[in-house]
Amino acid sequence: MRDISTRYGPVALVTGASSGIGEGFAEELAARGLDLVLVARREGRLVELAARLHAAHGTGCLILPLDLADPAAPQAILDATAGRDIGLVVANAGFAHKGPHTAIAPDFLTDMLMVNCHAPLQLARGFAPRLQARGKGGILLTSSVEAAIGVPGSAAYAASKALVTSFGEALWAELHGTGVDVTVLHPGPTDTEAMVRHGIDPNKLEDVKSGGEVARMALAALGNGPSFHASEIYRAKFTGLLAMPREAALLAMAGKA
Repeated sequence: MRDISTRYGPVALVTGASSGIGEGFAEELAARGLDLVLVARREGRLVELAARLHAAHGTGCLILPLDLADPAAPQAILDATAGRDIGLVVANAGFAHKGPHTAIAPDFLTDMLMVNCHAPLQLARGFAPRLQARGKGGILLTSSVEAAIGVPGSAAYAASKALVTSFGEALWAELHGTGVDVTVLHPGPTDTEAMVRHGIDPNKLEDVKSGGEVARMALAALGNGPSFHASEIYRAKFTGLLAMPREAALLAMAGKA
């Protein structure tokens, strides 16, 4: 295993750190000796996480309780970290809606766009020059297996993650050779609060992983190419869909085949 601390330390930023994959990233990075900047809406969760990581690993944590649905939040993060030697940016925060697109409230769609798309775009824009100036570092963007194709019942979320994938792959090429690694993570099914909130029973899905497992796999893959799929089973499922005629694939997912 590579020395993550040497390559991406001394400080890592993690958005969406209060639960799920983001919490998994925070725990993994703290165990490997990095200090952290933790970003999420729920301040109480961040305080508890920071205390736990400090007790277990001596981790120094800066807590930034921010809502990334606020367009000003990415700049607030950049301002608050101006004096910190951040070597790894994990733009992990995101959320979804399952069900018909017409059932989603307009404000929910706006917030999804801000969190899933606007925040990673702006954070990468702001941190990439800092990472280039220090000569090494990494940017890890959490996308989804659903980014591969339009997904009925998850239309806006899949589209938002398609942006993340396209952006991250292009950024990988732009920063290639600068010492800054870029990887887009496609987690696959992950046992998180969000899954339960959407009424999804993880026991009915294949290859469900914990947030910690996904984080470990992503960190191991960082720097080994533009994209990484945590679930080969779901990667194969979507590869199969992409091999079908487009209409047939979409109607099959919608249960109308």
